[in-house]
Amino acid sequence: MSLLAGLGLGLSLIIAIGAQNVFVLRQGLARSHVALVVVICAVSDAILIAAGVAGLGALVESKPWLVTAARVGGAAFLLGYGALAARRAWKPQSESLDVASDSAPRARTAAWGVAVTALALTWLNPHVYLDTVFLLGSIAATHGDERWLFAAGAMVGSVVWFTGLGYGARLLSRWLSRPSAWRWLDGGIAVVMVVLAIQLLRGA
Repeated sequence: MSLLAGLGLGLSLIIAIGAQNVFVLRQGLARSHVALVVVICAVSDAILIAAGVAGLGALVESKPWLVTAARVGGAAFLLGYGALAARRAWKPQSESLDVASDSAPRARTAAWGVAVTALALTWLNPHVYLDTVFLLGSIAATHGDERWLFAAGAMVGSVVWFTGLGYGARLLSRWLSRPSAWRWLDGGIAVVMVVLAIQLLRGA
């Protein structure tokens, strides 16, 4: 159960359209260094998830009252995140939709340039620390002895998403060219976030 919970939350946080996903999608559409980009993004996520679970898990063990605080704080964050996803579904952003129409292969760039860009979009993004380290770490801590199963689920979700996004971009380009597809995607994210928030609050 913890594994599936981590998988669901990990996917929900990652799927939200952002600079990192746009870059992976573009590289997939261009068929340029896709494996390199997928590995960098997935491994970076795994490191950040492990850091959050290891640090916050140990802290919670010494201060049990933090479990309740983590549940309430995590639920509040999830509700806010869900609200943002719902707003994107209601009023989609044109920039996200433009990426899908970029189906023509681009000129291949140097591997090191692609790697630096992928690393920068991952590690220089302040939201990755809030989402992956703090939020996932806090929620994983509420799973007690199964927190590493939760973390494993989140890591699997990261690998599945980035692999699917990078290698499935060409197949998804026609579907993603429709504004309604992004609205359904963000709408689904909003629902998952609210459900997870409710589950956290019920256990607080």
